[in-house]
Parts: sequence; C-alpha cells; structure tokens
Amino acid sequence: WAQFSHNYLSFACTTGVVLMFLIWVGRNLPSRNDITWFKNGGGMFGGKEPPAEKFNGGEKLIFWIATIGGCLVIASGFVLLFPFYGTTVANMELAEIVHSVVAVLYISAMFVHIYMGTIGVEGAFEAMSEGTVDVNWAKERHSLWYEEEMQSGATHGQAMRPAE
Repeated sequence: WAQFSHNYLSFACTTGVVLMFLIWVGRNLPSRNDITWFKNGGGMFGGKEPPAEKFNGGEKLIFWIATIGGCLVIASGFVLLFPFYGTTVANMELAEIVHSVVAVLYISAMFVHIYMGTIGVEGAFEAMSEGTVDVNWAKERHSLWYEEEMQSGATHGQAMRPAE
C-alpha cells in the first residue's frame, strides 16, 4: 500500500511543486540583501536581525531547495514510474540514486524548515498559520519589507496586523 499510494501521490506532489514555484518565485529571487543576511548568520550571531525583504535569505534558500529538489525528485520519480518510455537500465539506476539521495536531503531540509517555523523563530508559526504578522515583528525581522509596506500605505493591510 505504501508504494501504491506513493506512486499515485506523486502527481499531487508535482502539482504542489509547480504551484509553489509559480506563486512564490517573484519574491524569492536572490538579491544583494541576501548576501548581507547570510554574512550575518541571519541575525543569530551579533543579536541584530540584518535587513530582509518579505522573505529573508534563509527562507529563499528553503524555497529553492524545495523547488530544485522537488523537480529532481519528480523527474527521477517519473523515470522510475514509467520505465519503458525511452530509458535504459543505466538511466534507471541513475534515477534510483538521484531519487533516493535528493529525497533524503529534501526531507532533511524540511525538518529544518519545520523546526524554524514552529519553535525555532518566535512568531513564525503564527505568520504561517494566520497569514499575517505583527507590525513590530515585521519591523524587526523583515525591515525592508516593512518599509515597503509602510510606503504603500498597507500598515494594517493583509500582510501586517497592528501591534498586540
């Protein structure tokens, strides 16, 4: 049953990766601010959060790991799922290795993401579950995005809620 469901759920996974990419790629393109963010360890060392856009360097890294890793797992998985369509035994063996190794790395990255989104970063779980963040939280952790929202007049809009 596990293999049977795995094979059929692959189509839902493919749809999810494609939608994730289309929805969030615009805000996850690397920028110079991300270099500064990584140089400062995301604020973990030195106490002050480096300037960040709506998504900081670490969040963008998780996005690209999920996108690229997801595409590699999907492509190799489809080679394994449809073995009689223009492939060789050598390609099947390569697909098996790529599928397994990338899946393990992908799952490891998702464990880090789950940790950071639940207990690793205060306020992150509420941001994901409610879709909004406290104005002070945004100002402290994503200062460039905060400034962008303030300039557009979205102080109490969809993305941010008044300080509690």
